[in-house]
Amino acid sequence: MLKLVFLSFLLLILTCNASVQDFCVADLMGPESPSGYTCKSPANVTATDFVFTGFRKAGNTTNIINAAVSPAFDAQFPGLNGLGVSIARLDLAPGGVIPMHTHPGASEVLLVVQGSIVTGFISSANQVYVKKLLKGDVMIFPQGLLHFQINGGGRTAVAFASFGSPNPGLQITDFALFGNKLSSALVEKTTFLDDAQVKKLKSVLGGSG
Repeated sequence: MLKLVFLSFLLLILTCNASVQDFCVADLMGPESPSGYTCKSPANVTATDFVFTGFRKAGNTTNIINAAVSPAFDAQFPGLNGLGVSIARLDLAPGGVIPMHTHPGASEVLLVVQGSIVTGFISSANQVYVKKLLKGDVMIFPQGLLHFQINGGGRTAVAFASFGSPNPGLQITDFALFGNKLSSALVEKTTFLDDAQVKKLKSVLGGSG
């Protein structure tokens, strides 16, 4: 009797394991929700879905911030959909900066692989944590907190940022304030900047109003 119970229990475990879904490769043609993309049919999944080659070349740093962020989130890397991880490459030319920003959906771990980067974050108590990172150094940025990266030397810096979400989200403070249609009067009231400063920043960052 005991042997029969054991065999039945073992069969139940094997049946349950057989039904476990190992992955959910994103169907980029389907809808996206806060929990991610719907799953591509397993019959259409290939090894290519689990490989990302977008980091082979440096990002284009010829822009207003002299920096580039190349993401490998679920929209670019379907195989990590639903797995709770993602990664991005940061290229910062001399003088380059990733402006103050937040990732509302995940914490971030930054690894410097070339050059040096001055980086830090601000806690919800307005405590500032800033450090200059050299090649091989790693820093953590807690979820949702404002943080930044600045090239710390005279050569191009490269780093990789990993996240605890397939889509960590991104909001850049400067663009949130000056890159939209929020009226200048409201921006001035909430930032204590004068009209000339607000209009100048809006003209640079593409805002209006």
